[in-house]
Amino acid sequence: MKLYFTRHGKTQWNQEKRFQGMMGDSPLLAESFRAIETLGETLKEVPFEKIYTSSARRAYLTAEGIKSRLNHPVEIVRTDDLRELGLGSLEGQLVDVMHEKYGVNMDNLRSRLDLYDPAPFDGETIEQMLKRTTGVVHKAVAEAKEGPLLFVGHGASLTAAIQALTGKPTAELRAMGGLYNNSLTILETSEHSQPYKLIKWNDVNFLDKLNQNPDAIL
Repeated sequence: MKLYFTRHGKTQWNQEKRFQGMMGDSPLLAESFRAIETLGETLKEVPFEKIYTSSARRAYLTAEGIKSRLNHPVEIVRTDDLRELGLGSLEGQLVDVMHEKYGVNMDNLRSRLDLYDPAPFDGETIEQMLKRTTGVVHKAVAEAKEGPLLFVGHGASLTAAIQALTGKPTAELRAMGGLYNNSLTILETSEHSQPYKLIKWNDVNFLDKLNQNPDAIL
């Protein structure tokens, strides 16, 4: 069974380089809808069984945009468990300003999640986030008939969850960098077994004609 993953379209806060997190949710940029449509066109022949999306507006609007381009539109399931990593008081704040305040901890958020400590700003732990996000995937796979399935989520949480599903330890979950907006990643599982096999990672080649600069702040 193949599992497709994409990060939501670029938002106002992405452009301003602000943390969004679990509860922050700024509007999609106008240009993002073109990118979402392009991704939908790229996936239009894929016979998805279901689409699972974060309940955050920026994610489910992305899911709906993709669905509108599919030859075989399917049910969209919204779930809080696919929301972004909870960042507490960081949400809505400028990335550069928070980096000056928290220094190494922000570097760890980008590259060494095993060393990341969310306590200073009352954020969610990586373990808590992985439990809910990978849990959605495991449950969806278990309930699916044949797939494929599409998951629409966020940069930090999806990046970590996808890499965890391939069997990587927490220290290596950011080793391949973060997901770009509207990128395409594909995993494959045989007989619902783990680790899942990585088929495609963070592909944005289909967006080249839009002349958009990819962004992977988280």
